[in-house]
Amino acid sequence: MRADGRFKFASMSRRAAVTGAALAAMAALAGCSGSSAGAGAAEGDMAKGAAEGAKVTVVEYASVTCGACAAWQQQVWPEFKAKYVDTNQVRFVFREFPTAPEPVAVAGFLMARCAGEENYFPVVEEILASQQEMFGPAGPRPVLLRIANGVGLSEEQFQQCVTDEEAIAAMDARIKAALDAGVGGTPTFMVNGQTVQDNSLAGLSAAVDAALAEG
Repeated sequence: MRADGRFKFASMSRRAAVTGAALAAMAALAGCSGSSAGAGAAEGDMAKGAAEGAKVTVVEYASVTCGACAAWQQQVWPEFKAKYVDTNQVRFVFREFPTAPEPVAVAGFLMARCAGEENYFPVVEEILASQQEMFGPAGPRPVLLRIANGVGLSEEQFQQCVTDEEAIAAMDARIKAALDAGVGGTPTFMVNGQTVQDNSLAGLSAAVDAALAEG
């Protein structure tokens, strides 16, 4: 897998939260294992379903370059969404945690945010579904650019998105917050702040149903 030099955002991986130990930690995430993490709302959260303050909040830390995240998105998310999110039983929060190759993941997330809040989840889902193509001989840029064009972003706007210093600094802050919370892999799922090791529909349903039944 390679990151096309034309992205011009490789320097991001040497900034703030993505340096030193943080980079070493993310380099070890190829296996996409999960760990404990903090709870509560965080700046930059993207969410679906019930409103903030809902009885049950499910948080997913994920990366658009993580194969296990793509598999979960394809195999579990449709049923989970229909059962809990579309019915407003839970608030589903998605948090970005770029994994190798980090520059590609960061570019994807930056582009998704540039596309606007209404397009954020569709863009992330399209990138996850396009992983095989993205890491093919042509590299990730043509795939990301095609997705950007699909939501109305020109090539120039795409380039501005993935090199925007303010957006990169905000991404750094989100990564640092995840690392400080103890996130050690993707996908990591929490139900009301408690990490759920079984990320299958059955495993997540058991945790969500128990939380819904409390009180």
